[in-house]
Amino acid sequence: MPRPHLLPPPNWRARTAVGLTALLALGACAESARHSVAEGTGPNPVLPAPNKTLIPTVNVAPVVGWPSGAAPTPAPGTRVTAFARDLAHPRWLLVLPNGDVLVAESAAPPKPEGSGGGFKAWVTGLFMKRAGAAVPSANRVTLLRDADGDGVAEFRSVLLSGLHSPFGMALVGERLFVANADAVLGFPYRTGDTTIGAPGTPLVALPAGINHHWTKGLIASSDGQRLYVSVGSNSNVGERGMAAEEGRAAIWQVDVATGAHRLFATGLRNPVGMAWDASGRTLWTVVNERDELGSDLVPDYLTSVRDGGFYGWPYSYHGQHVDARVQPPQPALVATAIAPDYALGPHTASLGLASSRGSALPAPFVGEGMFIGQHGSWNRQPHSGYKVIFVPFQAGRPAGMPVDVLTGFLNADGKAQGRPVGVAIDRRGGLLVADDAGNVVWRVSSER
Repeated sequence: MPRPHLLPPPNWRARTAVGLTALLALGACAESARHSVAEGTGPNPVLPAPNKTLIPTVNVAPVVGWPSGAAPTPAPGTRVTAFARDLAHPRWLLVLPNGDVLVAESAAPPKPEGSGGGFKAWVTGLFMKRAGAAVPSANRVTLLRDADGDGVAEFRSVLLSGLHSPFGMALVGERLFVANADAVLGFPYRTGDTTIGAPGTPLVALPAGINHHWTKGLIASSDGQRLYVSVGSNSNVGERGMAAEEGRAAIWQVDVATGAHRLFATGLRNPVGMAWDASGRTLWTVVNERDELGSDLVPDYLTSVRDGGFYGWPYSYHGQHVDARVQPPQPALVATAIAPDYALGPHTASLGLASSRGSALPAPFVGEGMFIGQHGSWNRQPHSGYKVIFVPFQAGRPAGMPVDVLTGFLNADGKAQGRPVGVAIDRRGGLLVADDAGNVVWRVSSER
């Protein structure tokens, strides 16, 4: 194949469709996976040599939405229903003690003026649009209530509006914390509230700006004294310079009373969902690893998070496998890099994470383990992710291969009917799944 000409034409903004088609064709012929997703999953995944091509693999599943009456395919012994429809890009979920469900309806914030990016940024925007991500952010948190217990929310209300790309949420006493793209805010909340009119009180500012990764996850410690905030990187592998990564690719620990904060763990390219294990003492997270090393690299992962731990990004992946693209190298730092506990397959975009504690689903989904929402790949041929899985645990550690919970998000033509993101166990033991492409919150329950 001749070397492609990638300089933008004089009227490149007017030739969006042509440019997108050409780039998709080039990306599709770049390379394809030689290993299965299963081989890139588990405590000892296959990690072949990098396959860095001139044109990165681009295999975007265009979003088409759910046909009337259609739904994801549930695991045997379970059924799925729409808990709430007609939402605006629902991304994250929080179940309150009284059973009310909060959903963050959100998308990426606008890029700041002067952030540049040129042709590459334009191309990225095209891919985001095709994948259903380039939509205006509703910037709100909506409350859903299923008072009669039939598995469908018959009441909804805008709890908070005017936010800035909200994502993670946590309730501590009578304070509801929301992680915007640029700060954690606290709001007064009392059980049963359906709207909050009071302005948010800033607790801590978060890295913002260009926001290569904008989502900010949030979880509280069991004693309510600390919040943990997941902050993704500002690049794929540090190509903007490490000064742009200050405070990023990390999980922060924040004091609820004062806002004092420190980096709890670093070298996590894009940590998103967080959950406590069954004991409530060990923090786990799912992390999106780097792109453009081929369809088989690098597996996203689930890992316990050690206080003070360094997990490699950007200098190495899956422990101490050096990424030669990152210059200058940091061999002394790489020597300290912790290998993650459990790989989740390359490019699966594992975002949502919820402990199985409280699950009323049938076996094998009632034992110790974690539910994971896999948003789906764009940098792999063929696709990976686009489903919800369960990783069983034994004695506090992942044990065995994942089990599918919800599939069918891709149709037979490889188009996305939906894309799962946040997951949460509701008060009755059902599994809630935020589908930001289908604009639905699904509920998985036992068939009985």
